Amino acid sequence: MTESAVADIEQLYRTRFSPAEQASKERIWRVLCEDFFSRFVRATDTVLDLACGYGEFINFIPCGRRLAMDINADARSHLLPEVEFFHRSCEDLSVLPDGSLDVVFESNMFEHLPSKETLTRVVREVRRVLRPGGRFIMMQPNIKYVGDDYWDFYDHMIPLSHVSCAELLEHCGYTIETMIPRFVPYTTKSRIPQHPLLVRLFVRCPPLWRLVGKQFVIVARR
Repeated sequence: MTESAVADIEQLYRTRFSPAEQASKERIWRVLCEDFFSRFVRATDTVLDLACGYGEFINFIPCGRRLAMDINADARSHLLPEVEFFHRSCEDLSVLPDGSLDVVFESNMFEHLPSKETLTRVVREVRRVLRPGGRFIMMQPNIKYVGDDYWDFYDHMIPLSHVSCAELLEHCGYTIETMIPRFVPYTTKSRIPQHPLLVRLFVRCPPLWRLVGKQFVIVARR
């Protein structure tokens, strides 16, 4: 990726969400990590947050060792001091040894990749760096339920449903452990109330997921 393209991404990060929206995202993610994603992560696990953004997941997930990777250098300043940060494209995991991670997490990254060939390469690389039995946790906009709104973000490239993503994972040698077609709304910019108490109630009430959820969650095992 060229320097100008990286600069564009950095500027997009700064302008897409206002400081108030970013603070709201962090409150939401704290609840998601504590009340939902923590069930897939052990306290001793080594976890990589792939395309970590501003660290909303890796800062809050309880685990043993925290790693984060993003092409945006600004990410570092938002991470906890103990997070090991790799400033690089998430298409290249060559800095990580085979079988070195217990969990890899990604949220809303796949749709930004330039091609399905690139996506396949990333999924295979994640499998390489996971230990046997390690988990790949992903949360993605579900084109099946988002529809045309999927394209309201100009940098979205690849549309995926839970079905097509699961097919890719199985093709690359993963076993699907958990698949939730509808979980959270498409974006934190929605009008749905975002107070942490309401988010906690939402996470604990799966029938609500089927009413407003437009992102899928898949947990796959190496």
